[in-house]
Amino acid sequence: MGSLTPLQQEIRRLAKENDTVILAHNYQPPEIQAIADYIGDSFGLCQQAQHIEEETILFCGVRFMAETAAILNPTKRVLIPDLKARCPMAAQLPPKLIREAKQKHPDVPVVLYVNTTAEAKAEADVVCTSSNLCTILQALNTNPVIFGPDGNMAEYARHICGYDIIPIPDHGFCHVHVTFSFDPQTLAWKQEHPDAKLLVHPECGWNIQEQADFIGSTGQMLQYARDSSASTFIICTEVDLVTRMQREIPGKQFIPALDYAVCKAMKKLTLEKIKASLVHNQYPVTVAKPVADKARSAIQRMLDLSSPKD
Repeated sequence: MGSLTPLQQEIRRLAKENDTVILAHNYQPPEIQAIADYIGDSFGLCQQAQHIEEETILFCGVRFMAETAAILNPTKRVLIPDLKARCPMAAQLPPKLIREAKQKHPDVPVVLYVNTTAEAKAEADVVCTSSNLCTILQALNTNPVIFGPDGNMAEYARHICGYDIIPIPDHGFCHVHVTFSFDPQTLAWKQEHPDAKLLVHPECGWNIQEQADFIGSTGQMLQYARDSSASTFIICTEVDLVTRMQREIPGKQFIPALDYAVCKAMKKLTLEKIKASLVHNQYPVTVAKPVADKARSAIQRMLDLSSPKD
């Protein structure tokens, strides 16, 4: 990733001295991506969290991601550099709404997007990510399913996966991805670059998804761009995936469909906060055991259903 600044070098030294692994989501800014041991999407980081040898996990993402790491690693310390780094969409689905949906539809399985709180996951039969929703639904082989909180991913499940969805809440959304549906610049780029491939996250509106050359998670978009013979790509997700693509896939052009598609929650983290977290062990993320045990079952079921079968 090139040369590191003195502060970045100090963070790497502190992480090694403190037996700490640094995980970073693809939406973290480049200076944080540069100091991470592993960078990935939600599913990739869930998988990585299963194989951590270090005593401490420092999670550069939002709260629900750190909670997931803590649930999968109950004997390890999990830190997040800023307690205010919380996903607004996760707050749209309180456990009460899930319990009400289960009462109305008692025989219908509950599939929750990983972008939910630990308390919500504890109410789920299985969780999913944007990379494996269809895989999970196919493995369940049940129609309909209760799904939340993202309404655009519910549309993805209907149109792409072919499953009936009972959405909870009625209109859940990611405030970053929903903007692609309303800004004409998103599709204007395709007219300006007719040979470009349009890569779209399933949290975007269906009107954008149906125009896509590829729909997938940030990790899947990255792999698609690596493997594709195309040279130009229009990217419909948070802008710092483009940062990673430009760094790791030289010789190709990556155009952010909207240069203001920024997740402010992800950007609450800074190098200074990461250093403070390493020095002072702040801020630990813990999940109460009864909640963690139930949530772990739903997360582990996702990982099991997503594993290749012999």
